[in-house]
Amino acid sequence: MPDRLQVVADDITRLAVDAVVNAANESLLGGGGVDGAIHRAAGPQLLAFCRTMNGCPTGQAKITPGFRLPAKHVIHTVGPVWQGGDRGEPALLASCYRNCFRLAKEHGLHSIAFPAISCGVYGYPHEAAALIATAECRSALAGNSTLKQVLLVAFDEAMAGVLRRAAQSA
Repeated sequence: MPDRLQVVADDITRLAVDAVVNAANESLLGGGGVDGAIHRAAGPQLLAFCRTMNGCPTGQAKITPGFRLPAKHVIHTVGPVWQGGDRGEPALLASCYRNCFRLAKEHGLHSIAFPAISCGVYGYPHEAAALIATAECRSALAGNSTLKQVLLVAFDEAMAGVLRRAAQSA
């Protein structure tokens, strides 16, 4: 059986999975990077839906339909802004993954694609974030046999390399 955890360099908005994860801000109303790309690709219905959700605290996650995305759902999670690592950032980042996997299990999802949460403008060190991401993915896969595919989707080949190295060591 192939590894259920895979790293790819791709456009997360084009993936036909049960859910893509949006590295959102607390308002859930769109922004830059992955967040803006997901909102643009999903269309204005996503923004309208998110306006009814009253935001999302850091480390938590909420699910919406995918609207115009190939993905059936979007799981929005708010990663921590890196502030040096001594303000709970590792626990908050791990919580993002755990809460996304909790929603995936609750909704019977079989495939999920994650961006590199907090690795863009939030400034999380890539290697540290990748180790947390891969450890949480492996743990979730061990506890959920219905989850068939977890993709860690990098925005470029450099980030894909960081994620691949972390996945090999997890």
